[in-house]
Amino acid sequence: MKAQEIQELIDFISKSGLAEVKIETDEFKLSIKKNSEVVHVKAAEPAAAPAPSNTTPAPLNPAPVAPTEAAAPAAPASDNSKYIEVKSPMIGTFYRTPNPDSPSFVNVGDTIKAGQTVCIIEAMKLFNEIESEVSGKIVKVLVENAQPVEYDQPLFLVDPAG
Repeated sequence: MKAQEIQELIDFISKSGLAEVKIETDEFKLSIKKNSEVVHVKAAEPAAAPAPSNTTPAPLNPAPVAPTEAAAPAAPASDNSKYIEVKSPMIGTFYRTPNPDSPSFVNVGDTIKAGQTVCIIEAMKLFNEIESEVSGKIVKVLVENAQPVEYDQPLFLVDPAG
């Protein structure tokens, strides 16, 4: 786990409300406690072969650290200020469909209700259905299918008047 990934994990935990997270793999042990400025990282004996970089362990609620090259898209134009953003509650991979052969949960122009599933975010092989917190009409999908997303990244724009 790289220093940048550890920092992103710490930032996520500070925003998530979790009090403590412990992660243990063959390569390292990581213990993070909120409100206790101590972070312990113990490296185990070097493994015979390095682990693949995409096997980052997750905290208690699934939220792996995504690659740093997956930058959030630019903010929408100012004329979209009347729209509400549906944001990602975690770091992971965004999927518009429940499986490759199924239609998208929602499309531009669809009317959604609060509590309706709008997408799936995969985090450490766990598929989390993401529900909308607002009702309205989908105006824009801001993320491509199978794209990595960051915590709090806007996924959809919703017109609450729609």
